Amino acid sequence: MSFRDCLQLQAAIHPSMQVQDLIKLCYQAAFGAAHILSDASAAKAAFREEFLSVPVGGSRLYEWISPDVCRVNFSVWKKNHLPPKWLFNLFILSASKASDGNKTFQQNLQEVQSLIAAGALPVSEEDWDKGLRAYEAGGVHPVHHSSCYRKEEKPAYRVVSGCFVRLFPLLQKMASIPVHEQAGVVAIDGRAASGKTTAARRLAEITGAGVVHMDDFFLPPELRTTERFSQPGGNVHYERFLTEIVPHLRSPQPFSYRRFDCSKMDYGELCHVKSAEWHIVEGSYSEHPSLGDYMDIRVFMNIDSKNQMERIRKRNGDKAAELFASRWIPLEETYFRACQIQEKAEIFL
Repeated sequence: MSFRDCLQLQAAIHPSMQVQDLIKLCYQAAFGAAHILSDASAAKAAFREEFLSVPVGGSRLYEWISPDVCRVNFSVWKKNHLPPKWLFNLFILSASKASDGNKTFQQNLQEVQSLIAAGALPVSEEDWDKGLRAYEAGGVHPVHHSSCYRKEEKPAYRVVSGCFVRLFPLLQKMASIPVHEQAGVVAIDGRAASGKTTAARRLAEITGAGVVHMDDFFLPPELRTTERFSQPGGNVHYERFLTEIVPHLRSPQPFSYRRFDCSKMDYGELCHVKSAEWHIVEGSYSEHPSLGDYMDIRVFMNIDSKNQMERIRKRNGDKAAELFASRWIPLEETYFRACQIQEKAEIFL
């Protein structure tokens, strides 16, 4: 979806858009909402007050305003019983100002002008020229919605980076599970280079979850036998995971575990998992049947083979990519098929 497509969609959804609202959309699409966070405590207080005042309702959880930015609607967030602190964290994480924002902003304004000239937006060329000149006289700056737009559309949202949108189904699933006396657990399995670690990090930033990495549980040398590697998923130290991790996952209290360092082929420093309402276990083999049903939610992350190898080469280099292609990826695929990992997943990313 291009910025032009987003403009037309916004005009269709919100027919009361005025010149001021179009400029605001262009600004948010280019700069995000970093200006609101100049005073973090005030931003948090304003968020809380606005969120509490908005009624539950609506159907669009988010609306794209550019290929990379969306507006997340308070009323639908509340309707889905999603915690307000998660949305505020998303807003904070999305608020960085783009380095090429001025250039993007000017390009966005030109797209608006082009669509107005084509009669595809509910604003006349005369009003646009007049409104834009008045705006530019004050330099590039954020603006509020027009009074007409506020009255008719009742906007209540926060601007969020589009990179988080794919996590929304998982966040909704997490919000549906009560986590009061014990922590909830998400397992993220999937193909190499599909983004499991990035997804876990972003989830942790949004929800405050503690994270366990399956990469820390590769086999020590004494267990790397032909018999062991012949088993589907046999290249992970499940026995240690069962003793060092599983007993702690339901507790909201912090815990630690040993990390196996493949570069030294020995145990390295302790990894500390913080106190949290949610724990995330990320990595291939995190949903192996030998670990049991320790999780509340099973996630599978997919990627096509071409993009997979491109990412691995970029991340690990050509030599490591050849090893992935000849050894690690075939082992993963055997595990996925034999243990029906995709078929058992509830959430796909």
